[in-house]
Order: sequence, then C-alpha cells, then structure tokens
Amino acid sequence: MNTLRYAALGDSLTEGVGDPVGGAWRGWAALLAEGLAPAGQDVAFRNFAVSGARTGDVLDRQLPAALAFAPDLASVIVGVNDTLRCTFDIHAVAARLDAVHAAFGERGTVVLTACLPDPGALLGLPGALARPLARRQRAVNAVVHALSARHGAVHLHACDGGWVADRALWSADRLHPGERGHRFLAARAHALLASAGVAGGPAPAAEPERPAPSRAAGWWWLATAGTGWVARRCTDLLPNLLALAADEVRHGLRGTGARLDLRASAAVAAALSSVTVPQAPSVPMPDLSVPVSARRGPAAGA
Repeated sequence: MNTLRYAALGDSLTEGVGDPVGGAWRGWAALLAEGLAPAGQDVAFRNFAVSGARTGDVLDRQLPAALAFAPDLASVIVGVNDTLRCTFDIHAVAARLDAVHAAFGERGTVVLTACLPDPGALLGLPGALARPLARRQRAVNAVVHALSARHGAVHLHACDGGWVADRALWSADRLHPGERGHRFLAARAHALLASAGVAGGPAPAAEPERPAPSRAAGWWWLATAGTGWVARRCTDLLPNLLALAADEVRHGLRGTGARLDLRASAAVAAALSSVTVPQAPSVPMPDLSVPVSARRGPAAGA
C-alpha cells in the first residue's frame, strides 16, 4: 500500500497547545494521524500549524510547505485569530481560504475543515464588547461552511454544543482543549473521515493518558502566561473593539441593533460572491442574526 500523507494547517488549536507530550505539543491532529490508515499502511504526518496564525499566514507560509509535502489529506482550521485583530476583513478571509481550497483541489487532496466557537466566550466580555466578536466569528464560520460545501471538503461542526461548556475537555489556560478535548476533536474528525472513506484505522482513544490539570494550575496560568496573552491581543484589538462596542451601544439605544447583523450578513454574502464558485452542493448558511447566547465555555484556536 502507498503511504497516506496528512498535512495539518492552522493555529494553536492544530499545533496541539493544551496537550503536552515529551516537552512538545501533540494535539488532535497527531492523534487523528495515528488512526488514518489500516494495518499494513504507513502514515506520513506533518504539522505546519503555528500558534497565533491567521488565514494570511496559512495561505502565504503554511500552504506552500504543505503542497511540497504532497498530502492526500489536509486539515485547514483557522480564523479565530483573524477575529481578534483590528484588521479583520471577512472579504480577505474568504479570498484566502478559497485560494487554499483551490490549491489543494488542484492536486486532489481531501480537505478537512471545522467551524469554531465564539472567542467572546473565552474572554468573558460584557454584551457590548462580546457581540462584535461573536458576530465576527459567526461570519468566519459562515464562510467556512460555504467554502467547505463549494469545494467538497469534509466539515466538522465544532462551533457549539455541550463540548464547549464541558470544563473537563479544556486545559488549564481555558483557551485550548486539554488532552481529553483534543482526543474528543480527533475522534469526531476520524468519524467523519471514516464515513467519507478516508480514515481506515482505529479511532483515537477517548480517555486521556494523563490526569486533568488542577485548579491551582489554572490560577497559576492566569497569573503568569494568561495575563501576557490578554495584553498582547488587547494592544491590537482593544481600540478597535471599543469603537465597535460604542457603535453597538448607539444602535442599541436607537433600537437598530438588527442593522449590524444585516450588515454582517451582507458582508459575508459579498465576500462569498467575489470568490470562485466550483460546482458543489450548497449548505444552509448559519443565521448571523442569532443573538449572543449565554457563554459558559472557552473557545478554541486562539
């Protein structure tokens, strides 16, 4: 049998942050790789994901290296970091992801994608601050849904559900899945790929090999690395987010908040209409007007 080649592209979620093994990150993609091939077939796995990566990084840096690796399967899960920058542009996000899909499609690579939870849940922001971020993530998810359908990708719906609120699935930093969470994602991805005839090996084990982080570990992270993480992103995001929040408050006082949702929906539609449209089945677009729900769990991919 030929070797099955798997390339993972994305940000810290795919890099494996939250699942340390032997002084390095492992993560869901590495766990998935172990179950892709049946007995007797080898798997060659390369993880090109980098913490903090945005869609531009995936297109400009990770994609060329991944194409040189000539993968049979590539996972492309990115976008949360785009929403956390003042330069957020859904048109650019759509164009970059479309180019990545097209590049893999030209060589017949199967692509695995996923939509992700709202990062406002992670930051625990009040409504006026949280709603703009939630709206951005819903826009990114709508683009990912649409492009995945257009290009025939295998799509993992991971933006909501009980797993987001289940603290047992998350690492001490509350930003990334812990080992159990990474195993959960790997198992879900494996099930989808098996149904598509791509994964032929055993599903990743659900139970972790190491104990979950203690509450003390969580507080230690918040007091050390966590404050730095927030500060680095606030330097770039906060001025823009405050302006978005002020706009949110103004529309709220006028009773015209729905216009912001309509504006976001129109931007997504315009972004998707400007990219290539291969023949593929369509999927229902997520409703961008859905109000921000109670947030109890962290988001992945930061």
